[in-house]
Amino acid sequence: MNDMLQEFGLTRVAWQVLNVIHDTPDATDVDVLSALSANADIRTLTAAVEAVLAGGWASRPAPDRFALTRSGRRRLNEVAERVATFRARSTSGISPDEYRTAVLVLERMTHNLETATDADLTEEEAWSSRG
Repeated sequence: MNDMLQEFGLTRVAWQVLNVIHDTPDATDVDVLSALSANADIRTLTAAVEAVLAGGWASRPAPDRFALTRSGRRRLNEVAERVATFRARSTSGISPDEYRTAVLVLERMTHNLETATDADLTEEEAWSSRG
């Protein structure tokens, strides 16, 4: 997905930031950070916010607010079409229940690894979780 989004100058996290701004009228920094805190750390989210602002996708109509630009709204629609195609291809032959189960399992696995400290892991597990 990142490869496909890169064609638009986006990362997955930047695309998610744009969707929060699109879906939340008068979106604030807190809205974006709250909605995406499970998906990325603060440094990654900050970089994604800076990228969508610098790329002209979004603007700040007030110091703590976001809005999509006209160009950003148009380009986001183009990206949404490509994402829909990507999702359809990646979930072909997978039922909605199977998809939900897969997502829940992957979220739990991610949470397990993110909350584990190196002291909780064997040396081999700690090494493999870094790369």
